[in-house]
Amino acid sequence: MWGRRRLGRRFGWLWAAYAVSAYGSGLGFGAFPLIAVLVLHAGPAEVSVLSAVGPAVGALLAVPLAPWVEYRRKRPVMIATDLARFAAMASIPVAYAFGRLGFVQLLVVSALVATSRIAFNAASGAFLKALVRPDDLLVAHARFESTNWSSIAVGPPLGGAAIGMFGPVVTVVADAFSYLLSALGIAAIGGREDRPNGAAGSRTRVGGLLDGWRHILGHPVLRALYLNQLLVSGLIMATEPLLAVLLIRSLGFSPWQYGLAFALPCVGGLIGSRLARRVVDRYGRHAVFRTVGTLRAVWLIGLVLVRPGVVGLVTVIVVELAIIIHMSLYTPVLATYRLQHTPKDLVARTLTAWSVGQQAAVATLTALAGLLADATGPRTALAAAGLLVLATPLLLPRAAHTRRYETEGTEGTEGGDTAVRSRV
Repeated sequence: MWGRRRLGRRFGWLWAAYAVSAYGSGLGFGAFPLIAVLVLHAGPAEVSVLSAVGPAVGALLAVPLAPWVEYRRKRPVMIATDLARFAAMASIPVAYAFGRLGFVQLLVVSALVATSRIAFNAASGAFLKALVRPDDLLVAHARFESTNWSSIAVGPPLGGAAIGMFGPVVTVVADAFSYLLSALGIAAIGGREDRPNGAAGSRTRVGGLLDGWRHILGHPVLRALYLNQLLVSGLIMATEPLLAVLLIRSLGFSPWQYGLAFALPCVGGLIGSRLARRVVDRYGRHAVFRTVGTLRAVWLIGLVLVRPGVVGLVTVIVVELAIIIHMSLYTPVLATYRLQHTPKDLVARTLTAWSVGQQAAVATLTALAGLLADATGPRTALAAAGLLVLATPLLLPRAAHTRRYETEGTEGTEGGDTAVRSRV
């Protein structure tokens, strides 16, 4: 069974570090919107600004870091960015305890966490590509994907219950310490890591900032996958703060119910990630890109139907379950293809470019959805996002391009794919 394949002790430490961080972030899922609503009494526009501005600023700050990450040993970068996230997140409960927590601090912490996340993902993708054999990279990424969704399945209900019992910032404490434990796990990986060849000179620091985008946009399949991913992820994530306002403020759901609505569907993530290798072996990558890529986009419009009570809760769960099953099958295949078609000396810059673009799309679409919700109501904004995402399959790559680059695009890339999945 491919899912039981042993990938070595060093990968085991990396996986363990990722798992503890993922479960910490699962407990803190949606913590910032909840704090904004429950503590700062923010409205739809403010919640959407919080979800948009912090990540957008973080994406801008991450751009000049890409060449620096490319030419550094990756484990120290991963440890440093985990420690930076620990310090930033830990500042929130401290400020809350002294009655000093404000909206600006939430924005600053959100930006710092976003910057660190992008740098971490860039370093971890390059590190994993060197750590795991090419044939095992899809398996490795599927394990990360499965861990991510299981953490969200367990974390939000426990986080919601903890918020109800101990206050709105308790899950932020857990999330902060999960980054500290992740740093310790990465330090325990051990082994010698060679310094990458090359030097971050003036060309790398200036012109090299755009090399990741040049690679993505110059590759027809990656370009199509990238543009599709920007819109799909942006529109899906734009619904999170809208749902927080709709479910908690408008429909009267409690925090634990809000967490449950996003936790139960994450079981679908275990299903999709476990199927990824088998589906690729049987049907091929293009079928996953076209068919599964389309199916993950058709369900979002169902959130418009949410109503109070049990029926509304079930509606959210069913819609999210359908989205997550297809996302968790699609994502490992996309990530594998991306690294297989990226030269090793461009991995960090390519992953940074991908993350920055995706984060900028999420920020922009979230802000626009928030403005629309403030003017018309969250349900109208949800309907707009659901209708727009239906057009995204038109951006998926054509079969001819995918088949051509299956044979031509991997030369000189030395195998595999994947970056450790970021947490939101």
